[in-house]
Amino acid sequence: MDFSDWNVKIHWELHLLPPKMKKVEYKTPDELKLLTERKRRETQQLIKKLKKMKSKKLDEMVHSLHDEAFSTFDCLDCANCCKTIGPRLIEKDIDRLAKHFKMKPSAFILQYVKTDEDGDFVFNTEPCPFLLPDNYCMVYESRPKACRDYPHTDRNRFHQILKLSHKNCETCPVVYEIFEELKTK
Repeated sequence: MDFSDWNVKIHWELHLLPPKMKKVEYKTPDELKLLTERKRRETQQLIKKLKKMKSKKLDEMVHSLHDEAFSTFDCLDCANCCKTIGPRLIEKDIDRLAKHFKMKPSAFILQYVKTDEDGDFVFNTEPCPFLLPDNYCMVYESRPKACRDYPHTDRNRFHQILKLSHKNCETCPVVYEIFEELKTK
């Protein structure tokens, strides 16, 4: 193969690669709520289609978009989740956080925890009491499981949390853009 043939082959193969997801830009929760509401019907139609997909294929698509988005998006530039939604706390979270502060779990609960309308334990303030002014987490190594897993776009069986993820579009710019990208596929 001479150089001109090789050049054509490379050019052709590049066109076969999937297009890159656009870079995720920071959006405020107010902006995201407005955008999510404007596209609610369109996204609900997408969710119906996604539910019909094979779980493994959907996971592969979403995980790939997750990796691509987070290769350029830095949560420290955002922290919308820490500022506006409280994680559900399980017993292990409370024990781990109490140990972090060298407190008894009961004392930790009294100082930092309340029960929400669903009967779940959550932090008693928003933003998170452990969010520092520079968006770093004071308890990062001990943070709750819900914080570790958020925004759940790298989770297996993503089809099980489509409605929750749609709700997360109102908070997380990455989740919003993943849903927008899925609409193009």
